[in-house]
Amino acid sequence: MTPPFQAILFDLDGTLADTAPDLAAALNRMRLERGMEALPLALLRPMASHGARGLIQVGFELGPDHAGYLPLRDEFLRNYAQDICVHTRLFPGVERVLRQLADQAIPWGIVTNKVATLTHQLLACMPLPFPPGCVVSGDTTAKPKPAPDPLLHASAVLGVPAQRCLYVGDDLRDMQAAHAAGMGAVAAAYGYCGHQEPRHWGAQFILDEPTQLLQLGLI
Repeated sequence: MTPPFQAILFDLDGTLADTAPDLAAALNRMRLERGMEALPLALLRPMASHGARGLIQVGFELGPDHAGYLPLRDEFLRNYAQDICVHTRLFPGVERVLRQLADQAIPWGIVTNKVATLTHQLLACMPLPFPPGCVVSGDTTAKPKPAPDPLLHASAVLGVPAQRCLYVGDDLRDMQAAHAAGMGAVAAAYGYCGHQEPRHWGAQFILDEPTQLLQLGLI
């Protein structure tokens, strides 16, 4: 039986890499400099997939519509860029997955809402066993996820029809983007997931750890 998918695309934060410790550190640096207490990682971790917007909301109770949001966002991004890969690690099992994809000559790529400058800075210091066939960031296409544009762009770069691509992510918007692009949708429940329940996202499969992907017979 021929596997239904020919390529796999992954979200980055919370799916391939555990970036929450360094994202949290960037926020807590801001709080400490203002005489506020650092917040525990357990509180900040669920919002890591939402980047600056989610973390600033938790850390300062300000949303993007507030006049003071943009200066805080810019400061957060500067802090994060300075120490982007101090405690960040690949999730356990990710390296095994990527090695098997390489052994089977299955193309794979990364589709993230992180801006390109930070995406490439992070990937440059990550110990990926094999380079991705494509890297699509939040500012690569006109619209980021949950729009399908980044996923469709990635499938075009890989040369694999969208319906033969599988997308793995740890946020509802990842599943929404996959559905909109006509791709298979797999929820990484081991990731950040916010305060949401992945089983309500409409994913075709849910992973409790990365290597379960190899056991589904999808590739």
